[in-house]
Amino acid sequence: MASHRRPKQTSRARVTVLTTAAAAAVVLSSQAANAAPSEKPSKDEVKTKVDKLYEEAEQATEKYNGAKEKQEKLQKEISTIQDNVARGQEELNELRDSIGMAAAAQYRTGSIDSSLQLFLSSDPDDYLDKASTADQLSAQQVEALKKIQEKQRELAQERSEASGKLADLASTRTELGKKKKEVQAKLAEAQKLLNSLTAAEKAALAAADARASRSSTARVDLSGAPAGSSRAMAAFQAAQSKIGSPYVYGATGPSSFDCSGLTSWAYAQAGVGIPRTSQAQANAGTRIYSQSDLQVGDLVIFYGDQHHVGFYAGNGQVLHAPRTGTVVRYESINNMPFQFGVRI
Repeated sequence: MASHRRPKQTSRARVTVLTTAAAAAVVLSSQAANAAPSEKPSKDEVKTKVDKLYEEAEQATEKYNGAKEKQEKLQKEISTIQDNVARGQEELNELRDSIGMAAAAQYRTGSIDSSLQLFLSSDPDDYLDKASTADQLSAQQVEALKKIQEKQRELAQERSEASGKLADLASTRTELGKKKKEVQAKLAEAQKLLNSLTAAEKAALAAADARASRSSTARVDLSGAPAGSSRAMAAFQAAQSKIGSPYVYGATGPSSFDCSGLTSWAYAQAGVGIPRTSQAQANAGTRIYSQSDLQVGDLVIFYGDQHHVGFYAGNGQVLHAPRTGTVVRYESINNMPFQFGVRI
């Protein structure tokens, strides 16, 4: 008899596994379809994050300002040294020419001094070190050679100084570029968050900012505020004339400002030069630690790292350039962590 085999049947275990997997896939698919999308941050949460980013951007801005100020200072110093070297080289050439002309005159008469012959063929330092030849020189020639020696030493020192400053300048430029990128990255991140808001949420934030940006003294009572010196008041009034001007990082006026750009520009209008950065301005005068002792026109320093500065406006108000997205305006001194005032 021929054997007849039954078709191979799927095992019960295999059927169970496949059925379970299919069911799980259906459940997961259903859950995925019905899952609530991840909640996007609220308007207030976005504002908190954006404000933090703007503060970090301002910290980086003051470091950027410091690097930029250092770069400008180094460039001026290098230019001065290079000018000095050029003038020194001309003086050295003239001194050498005067000795050479004396030698030429003696050569034409056939009576060139052996000391001059020696000078023309060797270094002046080596020449004067040879006592046997010094006696053969006139006092005028000795003086000329000493001047040449001094001028050579000066030029060598100035060239070395210029080389060091050029290396420092290259390093400062690198730092400047890094700080600029850091500021731009913070601002771009803040803008991305703002772009995630709805039109209504953006409008609400803009309205709140508009209310904070006071455009006239009518919103701030400055009557009876203790006035500072005539120059401090002149600086404060210059800053008042810029109320409504936009905050732009690295800007020093006259149409836009960052915080220390406003204060340094305003004091310049009063004929007073103060440093560029908030940290340097913190050390530019007498510190006033009690708010009750502040006078109009005093600088006011905020935050532990001193990265923000404004003018004391009287009656618990400051006039400052707050941050990106705002304008020069009045604000309560209590809106930021007060450190101390500075009386220029």
